[in-house]
Parts: sequence; structure tokens; C-alpha cells
Amino acid sequence: MSLPIPLIDGYLPQFQFSETHSAKVKAATGTILEAVAAYRPENDPFFRSMIALRELPARLTGKRRPEPFGMANFTLLERTPDGLVYGLVGRFWQADYGLCPVADGHAFKAFDKRGVAKLALGFDVQQTPDGCRLTTQTRVLCPDRESFRRFRPYWLLIRPVSGLIRRRILGAIRRTAERG
Repeated sequence: MSLPIPLIDGYLPQFQFSETHSAKVKAATGTILEAVAAYRPENDPFFRSMIALRELPARLTGKRRPEPFGMANFTLLERTPDGLVYGLVGRFWQADYGLCPVADGHAFKAFDKRGVAKLALGFDVQQTPDGCRLTTQTRVLCPDRESFRRFRPYWLLIRPVSGLIRRRILGAIRRTAERG
């Protein structure tokens, strides 16, 4: 039996940065994916406080975004019966994130601009004997040396908080899915 290929592989098969987290969930695959699609990290007080801290330089320099960063900034690239993948394109190390909108999965794949990183956020559900395993993976591709040089210190700074946020996301999704 071969393992399924994560949906994220179709959008960001090559990358320099990644983090993966998973959780057991006692619910049906469809219920779990509905909970993933409905989840908004902006509702988590910890997430809001971390984003407020992250956006402090933008507020101080007058480059404030019209609304705080959240899932609305991501584009749903694809949804299958056992996975979802979102995309985000930008200069994430900038105070205002330097976001570049992409319309859909095709536009995300085709996007290729020097100095601009691509981020994919995938969720995959696999059946297990005692329920399901929900895995989330974040991948970032920096297309050139300059974007890599700029993104790396940002990643090293945010990665511990990002990991904590991902684990909180998984916990919230698990609780919602298990409630039915």
C-alpha cells in the first residue's frame, strides 16, 4: 500500500522552509475538513495578540493594513475529499507583508517574481484505525538568493510562535470536528 501524496505537493513541491504538525481526530474526514474550512485563527486571542505584535512596526511607520492579517489574506488553491491547500504570496518580512494577490491555484502555480516568496498551507486527513490523523504543513519557497536572505531571519524569529499557532489551530479544529 502506498501512502497518499499530500495535496500541497501539487502547489509547492520545492521549498526551503517548512513545518509540519498533526493531531488525532475522532471524526469523519468530511467533518474534519468542514472544521478546517470554517476555522478562523483571528478568533483566537493568542493569534490576535501575536498578529498585533507582528504588525506593530507597520502601525508605527504608518504602513498599517486596513485590517489585521488573517485567513482572508489566503487564497483557497484546492479542496479534495481529504485535503485543503491555501496559498499566500508576498514579501512576508516587510512590515506590511508585501502581499501579492493570486486568484486561484493556477495563478499561484504560475506566479514567479524575483524577490517574492510563495507560501502554501496544507491540511490533509488520513484514516487511521481509531479515527483520523489531521496534518498541517506550511511550506515557503524563496525564488532567489535575495528573498531567501531576507526571509530566513524572519522565519527564525516567527517559527516558534508559528508552530504554537499551528498546534492551537489543530486543537480547535479537533474540538469542533469531534463535537460534530
